[in-house]
Amino acid sequence: MKDQTRELPSDPAPGSESVNAREHRTSPAQRGGRNSEASAETETWLGQVLDATNMQRAWQRVRRNRGAPGVDGMTIDEFPAFAREHWERIASQLKAGTYRPAPVRRVYIPKPDGTQRPLGVPTVLDRVIQQAIAQVLTPLYDGEFSDHSYGFREGRNAHAAVRRVQAGWELGLCHAVDCDLKAFFDTVNHDRLLNQLRDKIGSGKLLRLIGRYLRAGVELPDGTREATPQGVPQGGPLSPLLANIVLDPLDKELERRRHHHARYADDFIILVRSAKAAQRVMQSVANYVENKLKLTVNRIKSKCGPLSQSQFLGFQINRRGQVKWTAKALTRFKLKIKDITRRNRGHAVQDVIDELRSYAVGWMNYFGISHTSREVRELDDWIRRRVRLYYWKQWKRPRTRRRNLIKLGVNPSVVFKASRSRKGYWRMSQNSLVQQALNNRVLKERGVPDLRSIWLKLHHRDKAQAKAQ
Repeated sequence: MKDQTRELPSDPAPGSESVNAREHRTSPAQRGGRNSEASAETETWLGQVLDATNMQRAWQRVRRNRGAPGVDGMTIDEFPAFAREHWERIASQLKAGTYRPAPVRRVYIPKPDGTQRPLGVPTVLDRVIQQAIAQVLTPLYDGEFSDHSYGFREGRNAHAAVRRVQAGWELGLCHAVDCDLKAFFDTVNHDRLLNQLRDKIGSGKLLRLIGRYLRAGVELPDGTREATPQGVPQGGPLSPLLANIVLDPLDKELERRRHHHARYADDFIILVRSAKAAQRVMQSVANYVENKLKLTVNRIKSKCGPLSQSQFLGFQINRRGQVKWTAKALTRFKLKIKDITRRNRGHAVQDVIDELRSYAVGWMNYFGISHTSREVRELDDWIRRRVRLYYWKQWKRPRTRRRNLIKLGVNPSVVFKASRSRKGYWRMSQNSLVQQALNNRVLKERGVPDLRSIWLKLHHRDKAQAKAQ
């Protein structure tokens, strides 16, 4: 895509930022005075999107994220050849305002409550273009977003949002208003969103292109297509930014009312001092969301009550002001580990350990901010026992069990009885000889994660950051 030619974008050299990239924060009107036709195209918002360096960055980001094919079936690996042949034509269509995005491919992701979350998978080409748009618009909007918005923003994350809630408890705000937005991404009002965008980028080709992405429709698993007269499809690179733009007025309104709150995407919580105040705030905020933002509040799921009984991003703040993971989060974790290590999978032990490690480490890096030292130790013991169970099942025959136990250092004179035991796999995973053979050191060497070490690192880091502040 370099210079809108047939060349696929390459990684930009360090420090080789283009003029347009450096000027992202400045509008074309502010930079006026350049009247040549070529310069005029460069200085438009669409020109910034199509800037060579910006397109290179967009492609690299999409490639790193991988992802499934869209409705055209094109994979990430197939895209470079396609771009070399067709990008010149596509860039011309984008400049002329005639480009038509493809519908997104509908997929469903299971939710913990048994329902399914609908996602829309754009084509690789549309992902690249959307990412390029997001890179241009993000610097324009991000600096004006509320400090209480933590989702999909550089330098901000769910942990910071939870810490914000914890800080509210320290201020004596021990009641929470948990307002749930019903099908937020599917119910965003297009006219309102486009008007918000128009305030910044004006009425031009880029605005019309974004509108076409919003109205591109979806292709269902059975091949039929549905129109999208409202909503922002989850799954596209541009959607997180658009979601923050839609909900930024809510943040500003809550700030105007001097409410202590935190928002991560469409999940937000407000802290107040009393149950009566919580009821009052719930009603007033629900009215604002529905009347001003044209969104729907799920009044069944929305609730207010003591902060210790509220959940936010998988965490709770207990009565002592400590961050804890929720019982629901722990249950989901254990169910996943059980599924990975179920004895009838038939996978090689090392493959199972690698999959377990990938999931467990990611989970602990997120939930490890919880004040749950004892629970982490118990999880470590339980996971190791699950792995021992899987080893014992894989060894199957008594002869194989004897050979492996001896190989792992167990005295040959005591392995015969254990190898022929008819006790269940779960009971044998706690057998003293099995534990001796597959001890913590051996399991760690083979890749079984040590969750407590991760937990300690996270808490030492938090303490160091607190001292620095």
